[in-house]
Amino acid sequence: MPGPASRAEGLVRLEAFLPHAGRDYAARRNHDHGPQARGNVSVLSPWIRHRLVTEPEVVAAVLKLHAPSACAKFVQEVCWRTYWKGWFEQHPDAWTRYRSGLDRLVDRLDRDAALAERYRQAVEGRTGIACFDAWAGELAGHGYLHNHARMWMASIWIFTLRLPWELGADWFLRHLADGDPASNTLSWRWVGGLQTRGKHYLARAANIAEYTDGRFDPRGELDEGAAPLPADAPFERQPPRTPARPQPGVRTGLLMTLDDLHPESAFAASPGIDWTAAAFLDAPDARDVLPAGTVARAFRTGALADAGRRWTAASGLQADHAAATSVPECVDWARAHGLRQVVAPHACVGPIQPVLDALGPALDAHGIALVQWQRRWDVAAWPHAARGFFHFREHIGKLVADCDDMNLSA
Repeated sequence: MPGPASRAEGLVRLEAFLPHAGRDYAARRNHDHGPQARGNVSVLSPWIRHRLVTEPEVVAAVLKLHAPSACAKFVQEVCWRTYWKGWFEQHPDAWTRYRSGLDRLVDRLDRDAALAERYRQAVEGRTGIACFDAWAGELAGHGYLHNHARMWMASIWIFTLRLPWELGADWFLRHLADGDPASNTLSWRWVGGLQTRGKHYLARAANIAEYTDGRFDPRGELDEGAAPLPADAPFERQPPRTPARPQPGVRTGLLMTLDDLHPESAFAASPGIDWTAAAFLDAPDARDVLPAGTVARAFRTGALADAGRRWTAASGLQADHAAATSVPECVDWARAHGLRQVVAPHACVGPIQPVLDALGPALDAHGIALVQWQRRWDVAAWPHAARGFFHFREHIGKLVADCDDMNLSA
């Protein structure tokens, strides 16, 4: 796992899982049977995270086979990712504050030998807590963890090992093939009791024993009575950014990023555009403070390459796969192709956004416009994500009712 980082692989996996996405999923999804037995969950998240396969595609396919009541739990799980992105979009300081804290902690690891050793024991799977250590090895070796294991690990990290949550969130983000800045950061905040103030998630030995089918039973090893983390300052809400549309009839380049590797959408959503060239932004320094995990890095690289092949097949033009690893290289690529505008998928709050924020003025200095387009799915969903998920859930029915029309559109 996770497998080939291609759209074709994601579609094959979606097709194989569809019969199980209804009541079967709702009944069996919480069990973590180990890395060799994932049939109770879809394991589609790496493909959805990079939009090799899109959310409306997945939801539309499920609804063609199952009644809405039967597949409600699976559809909600897909929509959790959308909700977290929408909440992040309206509270961008959550990312800024997390990254600032992480930077300080990484510096502290160089100065605090005791913290550094406890950190190394955790990420190397040497804590002596058998379940945590096994999952640490699974994270490094497979780039994937069952959702229940993620919650248990985050809770053990924060409340039993007493390690800073930002270091744990960074560890996950760098190693998970489906590592998503919004879902990852806000889920760790939720476990710690920061996201839903005063309500934290405590890993309990009995729960782990039950849902791992007895593979693990950490009785007496966990702090099951810890208090939530001290509340931090609230975040100021900002409205979602206004979607933009490219101008037809001018030389246009497509700049794809790891947030959205579905160039077919750009073609379908933008008729009349003179597509001239494509590049794929892969700027490691913008993503990771510490090195990315081997599996996650390989999946990212493979996903970029697959998007390039699909761009070439759809457009008949070659993609400049390695042309854009920094803002100056993006500008050089755009100028070399005589572009008048560069179209990029909307940069969600996270590490790619500041790169595109810097790219806009740099391109403008050469008379080239940067246009960030948004998917209709995001435009429809994000305004409802300013509050808690239960409020957002009330709007899922309308969102998924329109998903057929959103499959290949911005």
